[in-house]
Amino acid sequence: MRSSIAASTLLFAAALGAGAPAAGAEDAAQVAPAPRTGPAAAPAAGAATAPAAGAAAARASDPRAATAALESARKLFAEHRNDEALAAIDSGLKASPADAQLRFQRGVVLTAMGRTDEAIAAFEALTQEFPELPEPHNNLAVLYAARGDLDRARAALEDAVHALPSYALAHENLGDVHLRLAERAYERATKADAANRSAREKLALARELISKVSPAASRPADARPAEPRPAAASGATPAAAR
Repeated sequence: MRSSIAASTLLFAAALGAGAPAAGAEDAAQVAPAPRTGPAAAPAAGAATAPAAGAAAARASDPRAATAALESARKLFAEHRNDEALAAIDSGLKASPADAQLRFQRGVVLTAMGRTDEAIAAFEALTQEFPELPEPHNNLAVLYAARGDLDRARAALEDAVHALPSYALAHENLGDVHLRLAERAYERATKADAANRSAREKLALARELISKVSPAASRPADARPAEPRPAAASGATPAAAR
């Protein structure tokens, strides 16, 4: 599975148009909200209903400082200077505490640093405040899958494709997760009935496909893992968003 290293500029801009501060906020009004399906799919509604405290933070934000911090953090991250990248992000968040792109990048850096619990908390907060953004859902799924929590990974990826039906990375990761769920189901079938030849054959085929599609259980957030990948990584592990 793969994760995203940077969330879609257009999607974040759409959220900003509804009141969330971040780099490039000045262009938000020209961007259409991310497409969604199903009931509760009003354009940019998720951001518009942010708590009053979040709205107050948005008004007190400094978009230019956030943009500078984000650019610096991405450069440092690309050079594998993760501690410095995290420090740059935290500095930017002091000026713009509600900035969605900075918070997303913080989750990516924490993932790369192996601080999984903190990364999960960061992405979970984003999915709650900005459910219309698909990348946080995708990266959250990658982290869940890496822990073997396939059911939560599947749910997170379904949220990602619900937020953006054309999000190819999430669809790919969802396929990886379904493949591993199939393996789990066939394995349970063989344990429940050792004489079930059909289940044994399907389990062997599923494992053969997994070995080809996902040679590695997990990879960094900027790679393509074989299991469900986060929005910044890739593979049969859900891939992380870039």
